[in-house]
Amino acid sequence: MTNTSTLRFPPHVLREYALLADGERGAVVGPRGDIVWLCAPRWHDPSVFSALIGGRGAFQLAPEQPFVWGGSYDGASMIWRSRWVTTDGIVECREALAFPADPHRVVLLRRVHALDRPTTVVGCVEPRGGYDEQPMTDLHRHGDVWTARIGSLYLRLTGAGDARARDGRSRLELALHLDADERHDLVLELSDRQLPDQPPEPDGAWRATEAAWAEAVPAFDHTLNPPDTRRSYAVLRGLTSSTGGMVAAATTSLPERAEAGRNYDYRYAWIRDQCYAGQAAAAAGDTQLLDAAVDFVSARILDAGDKLAPAYTVTGAAVPDQCTLALPGYPGGADIVGNWVNDQFQLDAYGEALQLFGAAAAAGRLDSVHHDAIATAVSAVASRWHEPDAGMWEIEPRAWTHSRLSAAAGLRAVAVIPEQRGESAERSALADRIVADTSTHALHPSGRWQRAADDPGLDAALLLPPLRGALPIHDPRSVTTFHAYLDALTRNGYAYRFRHDERPLADAEGAFLLCGFLVALTHHRLGNAVDARGWYDTTRAATGPAQLFSEEYDAVQHQMRGNLPQAFVHALHLETAATLSAGTSADPTVEEGTS
Repeated sequence: MTNTSTLRFPPHVLREYALLADGERGAVVGPRGDIVWLCAPRWHDPSVFSALIGGRGAFQLAPEQPFVWGGSYDGASMIWRSRWVTTDGIVECREALAFPADPHRVVLLRRVHALDRPTTVVGCVEPRGGYDEQPMTDLHRHGDVWTARIGSLYLRLTGAGDARARDGRSRLELALHLDADERHDLVLELSDRQLPDQPPEPDGAWRATEAAWAEAVPAFDHTLNPPDTRRSYAVLRGLTSSTGGMVAAATTSLPERAEAGRNYDYRYAWIRDQCYAGQAAAAAGDTQLLDAAVDFVSARILDAGDKLAPAYTVTGAAVPDQCTLALPGYPGGADIVGNWVNDQFQLDAYGEALQLFGAAAAAGRLDSVHHDAIATAVSAVASRWHEPDAGMWEIEPRAWTHSRLSAAAGLRAVAVIPEQRGESAERSALADRIVADTSTHALHPSGRWQRAADDPGLDAALLLPPLRGALPIHDPRSVTTFHAYLDALTRNGYAYRFRHDERPLADAEGAFLLCGFLVALTHHRLGNAVDARGWYDTTRAATGPAQLFSEEYDAVQHQMRGNLPQAFVHALHLETAATLSAGTSADPTVEEGTS
């Protein structure tokens, strides 16, 4: 038996991780075949593989010999193929979460292939439930199949009959000896319900997963760089549950800046992010993600009224309170689950929802339930737009300029819906009133927008309202704000949110990739095609081999920072790729009297 004591799970830089996703959960896989993150059965449930954030739980499968690593997705899917060049030959491992998914049952497929020469692949399986606190129990072998329990979860591993139990039967170690061109399948199932009598048949599961992904992702041949566009769409589809809810990211606690206290749990569906994804889908001509966003956001608004939470679980439940785990964490961070955002009011979430509904109306995708949600959201804006809110960046409550202008953009978006014509004048008038009031209190002496009435600073969030129709893109306030932002908050082709202090921008936080795409879209709308393409190309390149975007990018070290993949960055990439390919577009219709 090979000595597997060398099979450890040290953290890798984020650019080296890939994601397997099926809409209901995601598995993070590293360059050594180490699956180091997986929550079961759904995104917000406790992890069973926690090595990414310092736990022991993982599922590794890699060549015994020294190797160099590479990898790529199979086309426009979330099927990942690790490729290891060893001292003797080439080994590949194809892996995926079976798709379409069962919300109650994880099916993880791994197929290892010795391409050209005999080889030995070694591995270990050590699931630990409850964020690494619950080891396997009741472990039994039945021929080629192992079964066990992990807390309340049922486990079944097929294809590992020769594995050996270690560490009090909480861990399985295996060695697979493969002939040239031989393949071997491992199938891991985890469920909160009794498992079916028979495990999945690997060939059938692979065929179904391949076919489902081929059907799920449009060609997007009309966009810039269609393969990259399809990749972002596949990521967004992989993050979107059968409920329509899309998680902001697959992970928790990956630090945005080492030891800076910015570690968050993003395994929940943010209203704002979901709206960005829906609007991006609409811009690209897709209705699948657009409908999912409209349905999920509508349901939340109709349930909450004027007390809409910023985020929910994908099942529509409340986000749990934030707490800290007893784990070491990814280097530079601390392990956190839950999110304190559940106590915030974010006015811009209503504005983004109304903008989403406007985009859906233009695509002919609204029904009577959605129209009821529009009325509810408009009423909430009318009653609460003057209140302080936490804003796009979820910080201290203020009368944030972006939040108010976002609300105005949303009102304008639904004012032109034919079915809402009876309310058009009133909604347009309210939008005018919000813009005028904001201009009175939050216009900088230089003629640009400032962050808030009591904060004269600049903010990347201020680029969004003109793009969404709160006021014309060529409005002097919009143009002056954009040029001031470029001068103050961009460096070397990368965009930042706002200035934290007097340090150089890159010392305070990473470049914010969402903002890079906003700059590209603004240049495009202003007719600056060359600048728009330059910003698009620089920002879309800020990834690793798996083409996953994180929230931030360290432009000095050229490293990804924060949770991954970050859904709203992929959404803005999709929108930018679709919009820039269409040529310079006219301003959206804006009512007179917005000055």
